[in-house]
Amino acid sequence: MAGYFELNAAAGSQFRFNLKAGNNQVILSSELYKTKQSALDGIASVKQNAGDDARYQRKTAKDDSAYFTLVAGNGQAVGRSEMYSSAAAMENGIASVKANAPTAAVKDLTAG
Repeated sequence: MAGYFELNAAAGSQFRFNLKAGNNQVILSSELYKTKQSALDGIASVKQNAGDDARYQRKTAKDDSAYFTLVAGNGQAVGRSEMYSSAAAMENGIASVKANAPTAAVKDLTAG
């Protein structure tokens, strides 16, 4: 089963999306967007940048969990991963984003 983006309404009339793998696990989450179109533009940016390894910023949280952010060409973050127990698990998450994002369909779960 292929990965997909899930576009959701959020609190305060905002929007966010998650990229889910074929097993329905969230592999990348967006920030909040003020408009639905901005969220859709964010999805397009993830699709465009997912294949470029230089766009992934590998990070370590205060509790030593590994995670990554995906950044657009302008340096702005367009998605963030979950926390991983190891750097190897994080690299698997990056590989999953690279494999799933470019051709992922969008499931629009917003009301309008």
